[in-house]
Amino acid sequence: MGLAVGEVRSIAKKFRFLPLEEVSQLIQSPYHECRAAALFIWVDQYKKGDLSQKLEVFEAYLAHLEYVNNWDLVDVSARDIVGAFLHTQDRQLLYDFARSERIWTVRVAIIATLYFIKKKEYSDTLAIAESLLSHKHDLIHKACGWMLREVGQQDLEVLREFLNEHTLAMPRTMLRYALEKLPESERQYYLKLK
Repeated sequence: MGLAVGEVRSIAKKFRFLPLEEVSQLIQSPYHECRAAALFIWVDQYKKGDLSQKLEVFEAYLAHLEYVNNWDLVDVSARDIVGAFLHTQDRQLLYDFARSERIWTVRVAIIATLYFIKKKEYSDTLAIAESLLSHKHDLIHKACGWMLREVGQQDLEVLREFLNEHTLAMPRTMLRYALEKLPESERQYYLKLK
């Protein structure tokens, strides 16, 4: 449709009270911008909803996961819906997602952990990133590297421990993303280990 992300966000804001059933229809649209608008609405409804509404949005998101089918759609929704909901729940679902054959479901697993990282909880991010070291897709390498970098922003020692154990096994893209905020000398040290 050619709409910029800001335009889609602006439209979604006007329809933030759209009933769940109508958002569920919107997310099934063949147009990327419509699916993005649906996700912006659900994120807003989740953040502002009570416990019952949060559960409804979470369940609707999972029921329509096949329509969350691009990296940007995952990135605008996984943390604030899946990560937020699972923060106080059993997180096994993320490990199941990480084993999916579907790349976008795998990306949801790792990006959802950004919610935990912001709460200074790193174990799920590290475990899922470790499980994805041999994943074949570059977009998963980028997502894992990004989440590892976020861990390092919160606790550099935790990132260093992960790097010291896994640098040799890490895909180069994952490693480069993880190292972005480190001092240049340290970046070079890890890159030369590859």
